[in-house]
Order: sequence, then structure tokens, then C-alpha cells
Amino acid sequence: MPTIDSTTDLAGRMADSAGQDAPATDRLRDDVRLLGALVGTILREQGGEGLFNAVEYMRTTAINMRSSDQASPQEEHALLDWVQRQSTAGLQQLVRAFSVYFHVINLAEQHHRSRTLLEREQVERPLRESIAAGIETLHNEGVEAQTLLSTLRHLDVHPVFTAHPSEARRRTLLQHLEHAATLIARLDGLPPGPTREAALDDLRNRVTLIWQTAETRADRPTVLDEVRNVLYFMTGNVYDVVPTVQRFIERAVETSYGESVAKPGDLPPVLRFGTWVGGDRDGNLAVTPDVTRAAARMSRSAVLQRYRSEVRGLGRDFSISARLVGCSADLLSSIEKDLEEMGLQPVRRWSDEPYRRKFGLIAERLRRTDSVERGGYLAPVDLLADLDLVRASLEMYGGHRIACGPLLDLIRRVQVFGFYLAELEIRQHADRHTGAIAEMLGLVGMPGFDALDYEARLETLEGMLAGPPLSLLPQALSVPTREVLDTFRAMRDIQQMGDPRACQTCIVSMARAASDVLSVLFLAREAGLYQWAGEGSRAEVKLDVVPLFEQIHELEACGGIMKTLYASSAYRAALEARGNRQQVMVGYSDSNKDGGYLAATWQTHNAQEMLAETARDAAVEIVIFHGRGGAVGRGGGPTGRAIIARPPDARLPNLKVTEQGEVIFARYGRLPIAERHFEQVIHALLVSSIGSMPGEGHEPDADWVATMQRMSEVAQRRYERLIKESPGALEYFRKATPFPELGTLNLASRPVSRVGSPVDNIELEDLRAIPWVFSWTQTRCNLPGWFGLGSALADEIARGGLGQLQKMYHAWAFFGMAIDNAQYSLGTADMATGRRYAVLAGDKAGLFDEIAQEYNRTVEAVLAVTGQKELLERSPILARSIKLRNPYVDALHIAQIELLRRYRALPDDAPLSQRDDLLDAVHHSINGIAAGLQTTG
Repeated sequence: MPTIDSTTDLAGRMADSAGQDAPATDRLRDDVRLLGALVGTILREQGGEGLFNAVEYMRTTAINMRSSDQASPQEEHALLDWVQRQSTAGLQQLVRAFSVYFHVINLAEQHHRSRTLLEREQVERPLRESIAAGIETLHNEGVEAQTLLSTLRHLDVHPVFTAHPSEARRRTLLQHLEHAATLIARLDGLPPGPTREAALDDLRNRVTLIWQTAETRADRPTVLDEVRNVLYFMTGNVYDVVPTVQRFIERAVETSYGESVAKPGDLPPVLRFGTWVGGDRDGNLAVTPDVTRAAARMSRSAVLQRYRSEVRGLGRDFSISARLVGCSADLLSSIEKDLEEMGLQPVRRWSDEPYRRKFGLIAERLRRTDSVERGGYLAPVDLLADLDLVRASLEMYGGHRIACGPLLDLIRRVQVFGFYLAELEIRQHADRHTGAIAEMLGLVGMPGFDALDYEARLETLEGMLAGPPLSLLPQALSVPTREVLDTFRAMRDIQQMGDPRACQTCIVSMARAASDVLSVLFLAREAGLYQWAGEGSRAEVKLDVVPLFEQIHELEACGGIMKTLYASSAYRAALEARGNRQQVMVGYSDSNKDGGYLAATWQTHNAQEMLAETARDAAVEIVIFHGRGGAVGRGGGPTGRAIIARPPDARLPNLKVTEQGEVIFARYGRLPIAERHFEQVIHALLVSSIGSMPGEGHEPDADWVATMQRMSEVAQRRYERLIKESPGALEYFRKATPFPELGTLNLASRPVSRVGSPVDNIELEDLRAIPWVFSWTQTRCNLPGWFGLGSALADEIARGGLGQLQKMYHAWAFFGMAIDNAQYSLGTADMATGRRYAVLAGDKAGLFDEIAQEYNRTVEAVLAVTGQKELLERSPILARSIKLRNPYVDALHIAQIELLRRYRALPDDAPLSQRDDLLDAVHHSINGIAAGLQTTG
């Protein structure tokens, strides 16, 4: 059941499959049948006929329950009774059987999308929503070449990988799935015969390995385990895709504007990458300064090893003989200089092959860089100088084509990845910074900083920032304050490893005032990252401070906060030192948890407008950093459409966005999918920033904005009445969802709450958004993706506003996106399943009835606004996928509910082995449902 998020890239799925004909769909059906039969064979081999028959019983009964208009209550009761009679071990095997099936079928769908893309590229030129299509559109609209080139030089696509625990699968399982995906692709087109049988045998072996591999981790991963997980993707398909995207851009410019407009290598790379893994310490005590330093070293070593491997490959290929082709004097001189500096002797067999000699020396320099030996490169610019020297020599002597091949690819990678691979960003809660400053100022005779209001804090910090650092002895400070200060010293140490870009961003979680930003400069000064002599002097600043606004009130106030900040002389000096470029992060997940779907969607939209306007007035270049998750309840949705739907002032040619958990595997696990994702993003950035927007001339008028504001308030009140004001709402959440058990699932090093409280005592404010959304998703309520919207729409319709809402849906990109994203959430929700989970809570207050009533109200209103007869009417492929998967996921839900009932009913003195076995089965059911829904949340 594809989700509507960027995690499984539903936007791409829908766009790329919209033109599928019946034969294409038949091929996917054939693949599913083949793989289903293969999984059945493995189940018989591994679990015997008993397991296979049990799976078949659950499967066929669940299908029957879904097939008839009025499902027989007797049939459902019979299935529930049967499940209750199964042993825990038997239920776990059933859960795993359905999970393995979903894992394999998901790969088939992913392969089908790649296959469809490839076929469409042959007949649809340029491919819709591709870079070529975007540039052709701009050319046809009369956009001049220089305008396009200027935009491309400022184009910035900046994914930031996080370790947020939304990937339920172990890295080992992901690797098995990656191998299985390769085998499925190999089968495509193979005729019957020995070669095909061999491929099928390999796939059976791989599925057997998947069956025999526990999906859940025995231990919680460490932070450095998470670093390794991200490096696996970063040094794989992410590393590989960078030059491909750049070539797509150059080829598209040449096709539409002519060969003379831009030569290969003229345009700077548009991609760059960041990571929070090893730097995000907000509520995660496991992320220490030493862990941050270790994460940076691992990333540096990983990219240097990739460079060495690529350089050695170039050395093997560049067998150009000086006896046949000339070589520049500068290149020959550099070879002699390298030999002398590194104390090496020339390789005799390469005596007339200068390029091989040079690449051999570059590889050795890279080895020494990695091992920190004399003769290594001091900075990426030195490596680039060597590569440019080789390229210039090739250009001089008839090697233009060679110079623009893999060598240029490597140059582009070095430009993007430097000596750090992905910038390691630091994130910390504003209160931690405030507490550290309060302690430090107290030691110098200025107590009570944390008791001051925000205005007084700002005044205090501005008065002190022009002075020298306090330089307090570490022994005088508490452990938490020492940790805060050492984090900034870790940033300094990482920058000094050879690339200042490696760690230069500090994100302030829960920023509520301008003082929260100046606090970072105060602390950074202690590590030598900030220095300012006062009014009229230039500041020396080696970091960017990024406030994160993530609750409704902060989103509403962010324009005023930034205006205050820009007016601060201390901060303005810092900003000028950083090129007058300000990043501001907008949090989608916590705002949703705080105020519900529609209020969060509207306020994050408004925040972008305010941030852009405030920056423009202050002559500051703004970069809006989108803290989006996978599911709709965490800001998910088709990325290209979200770019198009930005408010006018925020339609800039840049996108910085978090990539979380399952998003990373779904988007970057296969190279064609990664390429397509970046094509769609760049297409949307280009057409929205300098093209004629779809529906231009229909920007929201005052009535539409007023309607949206009114609906946002109604939706927020409805959400708050249920979640914040209903007695026992959180208790219901804990009992009617697998949230407590999810808290024990070893997904990540980070706990499920910022304060690390036991799950029974967590307040909504401290609960992290991911387990909040994940838990509702497991029960098929999907509440964070729609709740409150129905009341808002119904209220507006009752006012006689249906006609206006219909116009808004069709003509306002933002409103259309908001409605459709909710529609996808509604379409994948299932109230019958949600009601089964409600039984776990007793629900005497009737909270589920409230949820179901709001669901029905929302569906009715959305259909009225969109003019559809049923949800997802205009997305038939998605609707069909949901319908086909539903019975299989039903089986997993029924098993999970029984397992939860058993686990929670265990007496306190139950044997530990019994408790562990049940919890392990519950954990596997969580993974299985996530695989079936293709989302965790």
C-alpha cells in the first residue's frame, strides 16, 4: 500500500505509472504471482505444510471478509477465535510469513516503477517532470539563457540525512532486500532456460536468508551504528548519482538552448548533502562530543576511500602513451614534485604513461590523507587542483572527450563531498544552551539568566558578545555545561581536519526567541568559533546558527523573531561574516502533534511567507530548511508538489530538507529511483522559481486566506478538544496502539521522548512526533494526517462556502496539495481496523467513536470539495494497490492485536523467557505492518 509521502515517493509513483497500459500492469501482476509462489515454496520448506496452510487460511479468510459488501460477523469471529488458539510461536511465524511476502512484493513494485520509467523515456521525450522537461518549458516560455544559467548557478538541492527512528528494518535485512531487488531486475526479460532457473535459485536462496534473519535488532543500535547505516547509502547510490544529475542538467540546457550556452563543467554542482547522525543531541544523551568527532572521522575516511578506488580505476583506464600523444609541462612538473615531496621512486613500467603515473601519486596522497601522514592533501582544493591539471592536459592534446568522462565525474564528486562526504550538523535544544549560559554567568557574578524574560536575555547577550570569552576552568562547570561547550569545541576540531564545511551548522530546537540564537554565538565564542570587537567591527564567525520553529505558536511568531534578530548589531555582524545568508528551519512534525494536521499545514505555509518577506526586507538571503518526515502527519507528501505549492515570496531555487529513516532506503536504495527523485525536485524548483506557475493568476485573494485561517482555527480547536482536553486521551493512545511496545523496539539510539520518561508517564509535549505518528499508523487510524480537517471543511460548507472551497482546490496549489495529502491519509486509513484496536483500551469514554465520526465527516467533506464519488478516484493505481494489500495487512493487524493482548496480560511474575518471546513477536508484527503499509510514519 504505497504511502503518500516522499518516503516511498508516491508523487513519482503516481506520475510515473499514470500512463501505464494494461500490458504493463499485467507484467507487474505476473511478477507478483511469480514471487508469491516463490515465497510459498520457501514457507513450505522452512515451516512445513502446517505453516503454509495456516497462512492460506488467514489470507483467504481475510480476503473473504473484504470481498463482500456485508462481511459475515461469524466469519470474522471464527478467524479471531482461531488466532486466539494459536501459540505465540505460531503467531510469530504467521507474522513473519506475511512480512516476507510484503518485503518481496514491495521490491517487485519498485522494480516495476524503474521499468516503467525506462520504457516511458523511450517514447516520451522529454519525460514529464524531468529536468529536460523543465528546461524545455522555460525555453518555450521565453526565459533567456542567461536567466536560466544564473538560476542554475544558485540552484541548491540539499538533503540532510537523519537517524530519526522511522526505519523499522535492520541494515542486514536492507542489504538482503537490495540483493533480492537486483535478482528481480535480472529476471526481467530472461527467457525460460538454464540462465533464468539459475537466477530464480539465487532469489530463492536470498528469500530463505530473509526468512532466517530476525527483522528486529537484539540490541539498540549505537550512534556509530547509525553512522555506518547512513554511510552505506552515502558512499553507494548517493555518491554515484551526483555526476549523473549534473549531466542531465547540461544535456537539457544543450538540447533546449544550444551547445554554446554552457560547456561541461561550467555549471557548479546542484547537489550537496548533510547529516544529523552523530550530531543530533536533542534529547539523545548517547550523542557526546567524542561521538560527534568519531562520526566525522568515519565520514571523512569513507569518502577518501571512495576517491582512492575511483582514482585507481582512472589510473587503469588512462593508458595514454607520451610516445603517441603529448602531455602538458605542468603535469610532468607536478609528477616530479610529487615524487620528491613523498619520497617515492617512479614506476618504471609507466615511464611513458604520465597519466597513470599521476593517478598513482594522487591515490597515494589520498591514502596518506586518510591515515594523516606526511604528503597527504591538506584540503579538497589541493586534490581538485591535481585533477584539474590532468583535465587541462587532456584538453590540450586531443583528449576533450576523455576529460569530460569519468574524470569530470570525480571532479564533481570532490566538489560536492569534499573531505567530509556530508556536513555533520549539530542540533541541540534551546533550553540546554540557556542552562549552560545561566551557570557560566552565575560563576562570574551574574546569576539568574534563565529567569529573565526573552527581551532581557537578548539585551544581556548583546552586551556581552563584544567582549572576550569567559574561559572558565572546566572543573568549575557541571557535566551538562561542559558537554555543551565541548560540543562547540568538537565543531572546531572537525573543521580543522581539513575542510571547514565539514561541520559548520548548529540547529536550535524549540527556538522561541532571538535570544536562543544569540546564545549559540555566546557559547561558540568559548571554542573560538565567534569573535567580535563590537559595533562597527567585522566579526569572525565559523558557524551558521539555524533556529528551528516547530510548534504552532513559534511558527506564528517566527517573522517577528527573525526581524528582532536581524536588528541585533551583534547578530548582524555575524550574519555579514557568513555572506548575509540565513537558514531557518520549519518543523512539520511537532507542529502537527501540537495543533493537528490543518493548522500545522497552514502555519508552516504562512511561516515560509513571513520568513521570506522578513529576509527580503533585511537584505538577507533566506534558506528555508524543511523538517519533513515521511508520513502526511509529519509533513510528508509528494516533494515536487510541495515545492510548487510554496508561497510566492518563498519560491526560491533551493531546497534543504530532512531525509528520515525509511525515506532513505525507499529513495536512495535503487539508483534509478534516486535519479528520478532528483529530476522531479529540480524540475519543480526551476519551473516554480523562474517559470510561469501552473494556475498563475490564481494566487489566493483575501477571502481565500481568511477562509483558510478560519478553517485552521476550527481544525486546531477540534484536534485540541480530542487530544489535549479529553480526559484519558493519552491513556487511550497508550492502550489502543502499540506505542509502549514500540518504545522497546530497538529502532534507534534515540529514546521515544526528549526527557526519557517511562512511556506510562510521557506528556504530549515531551513525546516525539515519530512514535506518535508511527503508533497511529500501525492501527490504521492515521489520525495525524487528517483529524480536524473534516470539522473545518464542514463548518465552511455550512456557511455556504462549498463553491469557494472547490475553486480553491482547483486553483490554489497549496490548498489542493493540503486536501490531496489528507485524502491519501484517509484512503490508507481503515476504521474497521482501528475499532479492533480500540477494544484493547476498553474506551469507555468513546474516544474511538469521536475519531470515527470525524473520519466520516472528513471523507464526506473531501469528496464534496474534490467532486469525487470515492477517495483516490483520480489515483486508480494507488487505490487498487491499497485494495489488494488490505486483506494481507488485516491478517497482520489481527495477529498483532492478539499478541498485544497476551503481552499486556502477563502477570508481573511471568517467566522472563515468556515475556521476551511475546515482545519479540509483537516487534515482528510492527515490522510486518510497516512493510505491508510501506510506511512507519
